[in-house]
Amino acid sequence: MKRIAGIDVHKKMLVVVIAAAESPDQVLQKHKFGAARAELERLRLWLKDAAVEEVVMESTAQYWRPVWNALEDHFSLHLAHAQSNRAPRGRKSDWADARRLVKRLAAGELFLSFVPEAEQRDWRMLTRARQALVRDHVHLQNQVEALLEQASIKLSSVVSDLFGASGWRILSALAQGQTDPEKLADLADVRLRCGREVLADALHGQFRPVHRHLLEQALQRLKTISQQIGQLNQLAAQRMQPHTQAIRRLIEVPGIGAEAAQEILAEVGPAAAAFPSSAQLASWIGVCPGTQESAGENHSGRCAKGNRYIRRVLCQVAHAAAHTKGSHFEAVFRKLLYKGYNKAVWAVAHKLCKVIWNILHNGVRYLEHGEAINPKAVQRAIQHHLKALRRLGYVLPASPATASQG
Repeated sequence: MKRIAGIDVHKKMLVVVIAAAESPDQVLQKHKFGAARAELERLRLWLKDAAVEEVVMESTAQYWRPVWNALEDHFSLHLAHAQSNRAPRGRKSDWADARRLVKRLAAGELFLSFVPEAEQRDWRMLTRARQALVRDHVHLQNQVEALLEQASIKLSSVVSDLFGASGWRILSALAQGQTDPEKLADLADVRLRCGREVLADALHGQFRPVHRHLLEQALQRLKTISQQIGQLNQLAAQRMQPHTQAIRRLIEVPGIGAEAAQEILAEVGPAAAAFPSSAQLASWIGVCPGTQESAGENHSGRCAKGNRYIRRVLCQVAHAAAHTKGSHFEAVFRKLLYKGYNKAVWAVAHKLCKVIWNILHNGVRYLEHGEAINPKAVQRAIQHHLKALRRLGYVLPASPATASQG
């Protein structure tokens, strides 16, 4: 008789109920535990003595993770969406929540989360931390531009890249106290399109000591964040090196770059083994129409909430793929553009999801079927992404892989 344990997880306390799968209404044992390491070990031994085979818990904030780490090598674990285990208002208690987890798991009524193996969880932590740093980096760049505007310096209006080589030299000089527009203009590359006179005029402003201090701090933080992003890139490349071929197959798809391929691999897995079909992957990501059926009619096609990390990446990739000239995705985008820009991009994201599943699950390569595709342009794009992979730290053979369909 299979026994199931339901754990109601809290920050400092765990409420555990054990019942048989055949009669989940009858509680066999129940107990409370703490959430510290010694208590988790005591929980593990208690579950072993009770001959428990499966354990189900709610995805409560981050508090389920220590419990999962302590039990994953010893039991079959399930992580349930908290929404699928909601209690009627006024009838909620910790013991009832734990009992309900067991009953609904036995009845197949819980929505279960996909929790990958420990190695893939490490990949996720690296790529998600890198994305957070990239977001902070962009936020700081915007702050620097706003600071210059406050000081009446219009540098970002005359140079295409404020943080390029010329822009960075000028910003560094400003942070060191140099305010002479002519001397600042001398630091720029002579190839700047705006010209020296226009640049010097843009550098006339009211740059006071308070602006200098704030700019100096912002540039220091930008340097630190850039170094940390580089370190995470190297670490992620080391961890994912055994799956380089999967990443190489992904970058052959229009719109998918080196970092996007890393993030897709970290979220989905190197073979998308957890998803038996592309439709299930699309549903998990949240890029397929939802169902709100009543009386035989679907009243809403709104997509369900899915994995927000890969959905963000997939939307960015879809935008890039929709604007790749001559690609199949551009044709799909233009065909559906009459429905609205967002819906057309969403359709491209859905199609990309199917392509990604086939590449990872079946080990095939992407073959472009666009009408006006230029093979040399495709190869140049692939070589560009291969160089980006090498910059991230991947060890790749010198000869490029030719795209072929498996």
